[in-house]
Amino acid sequence: MSFNRDIPVERLMTTNIITLGPDDTLIKVDEIFRTNHFHHLPIVDKEGQLLGIISKVDFYKMEDSFTIFNTVKARHTNARIFQSIHAQEIMSKQLATLHPEDTAMTAMGMFRENLFHAIPIVDEEKKLVGLLTTYDLLTYAFQEPVIQYFPGAE
Repeated sequence: MSFNRDIPVERLMTTNIITLGPDDTLIKVDEIFRTNHFHHLPIVDKEGQLLGIISKVDFYKMEDSFTIFNTVKARHTNARIFQSIHAQEIMSKQLATLHPEDTAMTAMGMFRENLFHAIPIVDEEKKLVGLLTTYDLLTYAFQEPVIQYFPGAE
C-alpha cells in the first residue's frame, strides 16, 4: 500500500479522547497523565469547544524538581500546588487546528513547520472531534509489515 498524501485526517485521527474542563485542577491532569499512555490533553468548554491543550512535557515542568527522586516532600509539594492551579492557567491557548477534511499532507507540513506533536481536529463550530498526532501519521505511513533483519541470526 502506498502512502496517500491526500487522505483526510478524519481517517487517521484519534477520536476516543479524554478531555478536561478549564476549571479542573492539575490533580486531575496528573491522574490522567499517570494512568494513560498519551501526551496531550485537550481542554474544552461544556459545549465541547476547544479552549486549549496541555502537553505532558509542559505539565511535568510544573512538578517540583525533586519529584525525579520520588521523595515524600516533593509529592506533598506537588499535591499542594496542583490543588490550587486550574487547567486553564497552564494550557496552551494559541493552537493550530485542522478540520476533518484537511489532508495528511497539510498535517505533515504543520508538524514540520511548527515542531509540535499533536493537532486538534475541530468542526465548523470549533468543537473538538479528534486529535491527530505524529504517531497517528507514522502508524498510517508504516502500516505494512516491516521485515526485520538481524545480522548474524541466519
